[in-house]
Amino acid sequence: MTKFLVAASLFPFLLFGQTEKNPCETLSKINLLIQENHYKPKPVDDSLSVYVFKTFLSQLDEENRLFIEPEIKALQKHERKIDDYLKENNCSFLDDFYTAYSKTITRYKVLLAAIKKEPFPLNSAEKVQFSKEAFPYAKEEKELKHLYKKRLLYNILRDVAELSTNKDSLTANFEKLAAASKTKVFEKSECKIHSYEMSKAEFNSVFFTVFCSYFDPHTEYFSQSEKSSFYSTVSSDNLTFGLYLSTNENDEMTVDDIIPGSSAYFTEKISKGDTVLKVKYKNEEYEIACSSMKKIDEIITSNEYKTADFTFRKKSGETFSVQLNKKVMKDYQNNVYSFKLKKENSTFGYIRIPSFYATFENGKSSVSGDVAKEIYKLQQDRIDGLIIDIENNGGGSMEEAIRLSGLFIDAGPLAVMNNNKNKKEILKDMNRGTIYNGPMIVMINGFSASASEFFANAMQDYSRALIIGNRSLGKASMQRIFPLNSENDEFLKLTLEKFYRVTGKSNQYSGIIPDVEIPVLFDKQMPREDSNKTALKNDEIGIKVKYNRLANERIKTNVINLSQYRIDNDKLASDIKILNAKINPLYENDLPPIPLQFSAVFDDVAKMNLLWKEIQSTNERTYPIAVEQNSTDDEYQKYDDYLKSCNIERIKNIKQNYHILEALNILNDVKNFKP
Repeated sequence: MTKFLVAASLFPFLLFGQTEKNPCETLSKINLLIQENHYKPKPVDDSLSVYVFKTFLSQLDEENRLFIEPEIKALQKHERKIDDYLKENNCSFLDDFYTAYSKTITRYKVLLAAIKKEPFPLNSAEKVQFSKEAFPYAKEEKELKHLYKKRLLYNILRDVAELSTNKDSLTANFEKLAAASKTKVFEKSECKIHSYEMSKAEFNSVFFTVFCSYFDPHTEYFSQSEKSSFYSTVSSDNLTFGLYLSTNENDEMTVDDIIPGSSAYFTEKISKGDTVLKVKYKNEEYEIACSSMKKIDEIITSNEYKTADFTFRKKSGETFSVQLNKKVMKDYQNNVYSFKLKKENSTFGYIRIPSFYATFENGKSSVSGDVAKEIYKLQQDRIDGLIIDIENNGGGSMEEAIRLSGLFIDAGPLAVMNNNKNKKEILKDMNRGTIYNGPMIVMINGFSASASEFFANAMQDYSRALIIGNRSLGKASMQRIFPLNSENDEFLKLTLEKFYRVTGKSNQYSGIIPDVEIPVLFDKQMPREDSNKTALKNDEIGIKVKYNRLANERIKTNVINLSQYRIDNDKLASDIKILNAKINPLYENDLPPIPLQFSAVFDDVAKMNLLWKEIQSTNERTYPIAVEQNSTDDEYQKYDDYLKSCNIERIKNIKQNYHILEALNILNDVKNFKP
């Protein structure tokens, strides 16, 4: 299940709502800024053309199921000429792509309508194949139509198989159940066509994004609304409709919570569990089941969209519509918080940092300031050690990463920044003293990136904290947002610098290797930097920076050995490793073909459902972690029902995190260490 707040959510990959402009004008400005300022600009040549051509087509048709081979061959005349077009200021080639793409959408509608009218057998002697790589394009429309029929049949058989675990019962009632599933699958397929449709401006925006990605994965084209959405991910105060929503595997969006004082709260109509059916902005209405989630996300997250009409369905079936207005509210999902964790006769502090937010745009608080407040609260309760959790923290303000690092080390260098002129700048903590000197653990995983990695680097290099968890994402670059025009409706987020550790090494591409590796489900599937073809590579710089590494190597070595022994002999850790051994082949290898017969599809679905139940059971396993609120929050939040409900979910997440359990064991080992 994917959760997000109606104020801050995912980084966008498709962009919408751009006014019609000369695309070459925008493209030329993007390229000029990149060539003059990018950390490592690449020449505009045939290599760029080939990359942009292939990547753009894969963005438009990810599974190679829209275009047919003759259409691709017709477009291939542009494959090595895009660099020339840019130099000639001629972007008419985009018209060829847009015309071809629009044709595929029209054909998809026509073929679907034709299949719907024809006899549709509910079994076949053929097989359906799934692959981690895209299949070759169909050679002609007839072959494409046949592929659509196979996919539709598989979806119908799968839909029936998901209805029950009783195969005999489903088989006995198959004709009736399949007829209902056929109607459902066809309706959903027809509905989804709308999510593929793009205006010319939207289409061009996808191309700009692909062009930028050639230089590195973090150089991005932004519209005004996308820039606003980006800033909302690194701010603790946001314009929001006041709803926490989640989406499930069926693309259904439901209300998880409502922020008191928000527009949603004052309607007095919306309840937890309500399903969002539609979102309407001005004259455009978007059905959740049919629209691109990227567009829905834009309306929800961007400050450019101040008012929208929402249609909900209650569990009773009743539907209703309300108009919601965004207000500046604290984003509790994105805010620092703390708890006390008890083990034996010890009390340890736990601080969760979801992102490195700062005072961007409407922001009113910062990570470093909020962490300092939480440490003060925890110290009032006399903690014996501290856990800083930056798992799944994608970064944010680098200034805040510097300030946060300075809370735990005395004045000194933290990193070295290098730009495209090879000019090196030593980033320092200029403030004498620290706010906390006790034992400390920093938790990271594959989604810990950028500013999170900066902080973890400093703590590891100074031996200030033990880093535990999993290899981090591997992003050690800095970006800045530039306007592309005087209207301030188009922007470029551009990679300008790369940072290195005080040792001269970099975690770029390779990620941070934790001092203690702890198994976690789906670790190999996390999309790290080294999985991206255009990511900046890892290197070292010949610079020596003096810094005072803390002299506690004996304790560190001892507790690492104890932890590794504990993990190697722990059944819980073993269970995770065994489960990963079942999961990894599903992503690394092509799966066996499945006959398009109900029995075969049911068996495959049942097999996968058993695995997912095992995964869910492992994810929801509760560990023996005693969690309490710090005394200050316990008193302050006593009469706040909303914060009470937030804390129930937070405590549940802590108790289900195996890494926190081991962090507590390590801190306890540190406390009990005898030289």
